[in-house]
Parts: sequence; C-alpha cells; structure tokens
Amino acid sequence: MNQLLEINSLYVNYGGIQALQNINLIVNAGEVVTLIGANGAGKSTTLRAISRLIQPRSGQILYSGRNINRRAAHEVVRLGIAHSPEGRRILSRQTILDNLILGAYIRHNRAEINSDIDKQFQLFPRLSERRHQLAGTLSGGEQQMLAIARALMSRPKLLLLDEPSLGLAPAIVREIFTIIQNLRATGVTILLVEQNARLALEICDRGYVLEAGCLTLTGKAEDLLEDERVRQAYLG
Repeated sequence: MNQLLEINSLYVNYGGIQALQNINLIVNAGEVVTLIGANGAGKSTTLRAISRLIQPRSGQILYSGRNINRRAAHEVVRLGIAHSPEGRRILSRQTILDNLILGAYIRHNRAEINSDIDKQFQLFPRLSERRHQLAGTLSGGEQQMLAIARALMSRPKLLLLDEPSLGLAPAIVREIFTIIQNLRATGVTILLVEQNARLALEICDRGYVLEAGCLTLTGKAEDLLEDERVRQAYLG
C-alpha cells in the first residue's frame, strides 16, 4: 500500500518530561487508523508533532515521502495535513460561515472555496441551517461538526482528528462517527485519537496502543478488539 505518513523513532519532550519515546507508526493512503490509550499517554502529543505545533526532540516524520520535521505548521497544511484539535478550538465569536472561510486560508480560488463550503453543508446539514449563527452558541456536537468541517476546508489528504467524541451525548457520538466513515469514502485518510476505544476500533482499519508515551501494541482493528490486554484496559 502507498504510505502517506511514516513516523520513525519519534521522541518528544515537554521541558524535562519525556512525553513520547521511540514512536514508530505508518498510515497508508485511504486508511482510517486510530491511536488509543489512557489520558496522558501521548496521543494528542503525537498529532501535535505531526501538524508541527510542537517540535520533536528527535526522530523523523515523513509525509508523502518527504521529511516535514522542519516545516512550519502552515506549510504542513499546504502539503495536505489538517488537524481538528481536542477541544474543537472554533472561533466562537465568528459565524459558522466565517469559520469555514477561515479554514480555507491557504486557498485563493473563491469559486472553489464556495463550492467546498456547499459540500460541508451537505455533509453537515445542521451547520447549513445555522450558517449565520455565532459558533459559540452551537451545541457541543455542532461545534465538533464545525471543527471537522473547518479542517476539511483546506482539502487535506490526511486528517488528524483529536477526541471528536469528547463530552458528547452517545447519539451525537454515533452521528460524528458515521460522518467519519463517510469521509473515508471521499478518499480522505484519517488518523484518529479517541478515548472511546471500542467505537474507534469498530470503524478503523488498524490501531496503535500508547501507554505512557510508548507504543505497546499495534495490529488490525478487529484483532485489537479481541486482544485480552486491550479488552481489560480499554474496552471494559
């Protein structure tokens, strides 16, 4: 398969604390891959290193075969990586429409941007109904939909999704995960960080288990669902 993302021997420190050590992972084009683990295991840190929000201490991050270790965050977006962060980080005092337009800040063709806004409204009908509403007045689920839609406005090949189910009611979580499955059908490759390990593994091709900054398990999603260590630690 065509490797879209490859991480080799990645180490990340926060001050004197080692957050990640010797991380090695691969995401192939067209896959949905999940990172699961307890709070503080290093899942979000991994995504932040890929999107260049933090600088690794050592190791190599390859995207489409090119080393992006020294790239600035905005350059990584231009290359085709978008990050929907934990906590959504929407612009609460801007409208839904303005948030989507700002998601396309690297692009200049207004007709294509408008076309993609229409696509997001088709994917997220709730947002279409509220397009002129201030983002801060949306429900938690609607804000999560907006965060994903905004990330998609850069036309990414690789979408990094960080805890999309966090704080949401079960029915909304299922809706979000259906949308993630629909995204895969459009050709977007996804690296998903998710606290709900069972739900993540049910929709993913493969998974990696992070514990205290180290990768301890990897395999096909269906195999990890049946793994006794995963079941005891994360599936309840």
